[in-house]
Amino acid sequence: MPSLERWVYFFGLGRADGSAAMRDILGGKGAGLAEMANLGLPVPPGFTISAKLCLTYLEQGTFPPQLHEEVSRHLKQLEHATKKRFGDPANPLLVSVRSGAAVSMPGMMETILNLGLNDDTVQGLIAGSKNPRFAYDSYRRFVQMYGDVVFDLGKQPFEEVLEEFKRRRKVTRDIDLPADDLKALAQEFKSIIQAKRGAPFPEDPAAQLWGAIEAVFRSWNTRRAADYRKVHGIPDDLAPSRVTAAPAKTC
Repeated sequence: MPSLERWVYFFGLGRADGSAAMRDILGGKGAGLAEMANLGLPVPPGFTISAKLCLTYLEQGTFPPQLHEEVSRHLKQLEHATKKRFGDPANPLLVSVRSGAAVSMPGMMETILNLGLNDDTVQGLIAGSKNPRFAYDSYRRFVQMYGDVVFDLGKQPFEEVLEEFKRRRKVTRDIDLPADDLKALAQEFKSIIQAKRGAPFPEDPAAQLWGAIEAVFRSWNTRRAADYRKVHGIPDDLAPSRVTAAPAKTC
């Protein structure tokens, strides 16, 4: 593997490292975002990891050493663009890790939103939004999504606890739960992860990010994704081309 091979491409702020012609590297969505950024459209800034890396990771189960430096450098660029800092308790940058291949596969691969939330940064989200319920709802959804996708627990164990909280409150909708319940749910969801996987939910935003990147790459080989490719004649070696970190709003 060439030591100088490029893996990460930035987009936003009226410019991009790629273009619409780079679908094989950036994926359809990543190439589209790059093209819109180049046209000066108000695209939220982010970065895309090359499709080539996904194939390498799926074959070898590891990342090239230089990838960590590249992602770190682009994350700092994203912090500069948003005037927020990843993991900052006072003004946290939240990011999303999303997938996308050169050929569209809607709903077949995974997405994780609001990476960067933990017991400290949720306080910054509360301060910035002036809305504790919004902040804790985002937090509990993030922990649930992370447990489902990264720890491969599925949705059921979390949905069971959520339903129990609603029964206690005698409500039928998630939006009827108060902030205190949503705060408690986030902790309950962490306990589920610990109990079922023997490992804690990662409080470190950097650990969250790398766990999400790996999980999104692995989702290329899920049964539903493989079946979709078979039905639609998409080659297995096309690879998911886009893992994009961009400022997140809400789940």
